[in-house]
Amino acid sequence: MLPCSFFILPDSNITYVYWSYIPRSSRTKVYSWVQGKVFVDDSPYVGRVSMDDTFTLAITQTTLQDARVFVCQVGAGSLGVGENRTELRVYKAPEPPEIHANEAGISVGTRESQEIAECVVRNSFPGPNITWLKDGHRLHPEDDKVKIMDTRTQEASGLFTARSRLLAHVPRQDRHAYFQCQAHYLLAGGDRQAQSPKVQVHIFYPTENVSLAIDAPRPQVKEGDHVALRCQGDGNPPPEYSFFRVQNNTATGEEEEQELSGKADKGVLSLGKVHKENTGHYRCKGLDLDTMETLTADAELVVNYIEGLKVTKESPEPVLEGHNLTLTCEARGSRPLAFHWHKDKKGKALGSGQQLQLSNIMREAAGNYICEVTMPGVQGLSRNKQVLVVVYGKPQVSVEKPGVPVQENELVTLTCTALAQPEPSITWSANGTVQNRTENYSVVSNLTVQVTSKLMRSGINCTATNYLGVVTHHVHLERRMTPTTPTTTAPAGNATAEQKPQESKGVIIVAVIVCILVLAVLGAVLYFLHKKGKIPCGRTGKQDITKPDARKDEVVVEVKSDKLPEEAGLLQATNGDQKPAGDQGEKYIDLRH
Repeated sequence: MLPCSFFILPDSNITYVYWSYIPRSSRTKVYSWVQGKVFVDDSPYVGRVSMDDTFTLAITQTTLQDARVFVCQVGAGSLGVGENRTELRVYKAPEPPEIHANEAGISVGTRESQEIAECVVRNSFPGPNITWLKDGHRLHPEDDKVKIMDTRTQEASGLFTARSRLLAHVPRQDRHAYFQCQAHYLLAGGDRQAQSPKVQVHIFYPTENVSLAIDAPRPQVKEGDHVALRCQGDGNPPPEYSFFRVQNNTATGEEEEQELSGKADKGVLSLGKVHKENTGHYRCKGLDLDTMETLTADAELVVNYIEGLKVTKESPEPVLEGHNLTLTCEARGSRPLAFHWHKDKKGKALGSGQQLQLSNIMREAAGNYICEVTMPGVQGLSRNKQVLVVVYGKPQVSVEKPGVPVQENELVTLTCTALAQPEPSITWSANGTVQNRTENYSVVSNLTVQVTSKLMRSGINCTATNYLGVVTHHVHLERRMTPTTPTTTAPAGNATAEQKPQESKGVIIVAVIVCILVLAVLGAVLYFLHKKGKIPCGRTGKQDITKPDARKDEVVVEVKSDKLPEEAGLLQATNGDQKPAGDQGEKYIDLRH
């Protein structure tokens, strides 16, 4: 946008406006306005220029060739002609800087300066400038230490491409340094900058030191750990490595090197899972192929171990109940050891030290005793060994039930368990079918026998025997109650009882029901006789309802009521005449008719 700046009196009229450019000395019109009419002149700007109401000229699709002087001329009739000039400048930002490090590398020992990297900045207008940075700090040309060689080329498009080469003597300390270039260019509004990515240069230098380290999971190596020897030199390229085990010749007193077989990958030699035999003095050698100098480094490997673990019992065999027992744990190791005792795999801790004292042993103390040996300061190194302690004693006998409810002639099965070492034998005082089995140092015996009256009187004995003693347990056979339930048959006029075995609660319930039924039958009989007129009502304690002189073939039945007042009331109620309990007495029933 090129503005046309001018001043004119308020009452004056503008007759024309011409826009021209000056390629050299002459002018070339590009746009004209004459008394309200627009004319686009034949020029390279046809189709790319336009003008608004303020006579500002707009140019589109700007190129580098548009960088020239434009003239705005304004005519105002009798007031004369005025013009102003505008210089159009065109800027083009470059592409991001490209940096290419020296892939061949640089040797520290070379006296001449060597190229570190080249920087290229393309397609900029006007042409850019290039500077260099090392670890963020600008480099300046410095005699023979740092050289910067710049070139600039204008392409056919009119844009510029700049190139810069950095040459320098690089010391060993620069092996970790980062280099980058920076482009400086102009844009409307001021100076701009663009930086390239950072690069490192391969620097070759001789080996000055070699170190040997032990690669292990932990500082204190134990048997079974994966261990490797790591040899490292500080040269680039690294030296050739070889590994040796060093031993002293007892005869000559001199060192002897035994080269270790195996491929050392990048200075690492794996020893695999180590054992105590791997303990010793190791050496690494590094050969610098440039200087042909050999450097060495040594290291000591100590493999910690525990061996010779055993547990002994210091008492006569077998161990008897009530006796004492001493367990002793022995082991050897590369360092001082710690001893711990516990019973079974997940049992509680019993103590520490090489000996475990067990006093007044009971059969519950039988089982596996474990001695665990650890090496303080060596993580993960432990060994354990267990010993079985068997306690001998006379049998312990138990039965499922000391009293068994039975009925005569039925088959019952009794169970007797005997716990002891040595294993006991079980006998029964009754003849029957016996089945024995062994479970966890105990014998379980099942006796199946038919119940007789003799067995119910005497009971049955279970006897367990071993050479340390005899123990007998008595099983009492209890008679099981069998309640009776009355049933009636109308035609026959007699009653039969069906016996069924019941539990104690069932027996009580049946007895109550039977009593109620008997009372109901008796009440019905009395009520029936009363209706027939056989029983007169009265309040006397005793009434004679028979004739004074009874015949010998006549039967008189005396019924005495021992019922509670409530039951008496029920009987009276059946007669329709209730009487107090105090009026109840002896009654005579005439059964002659």
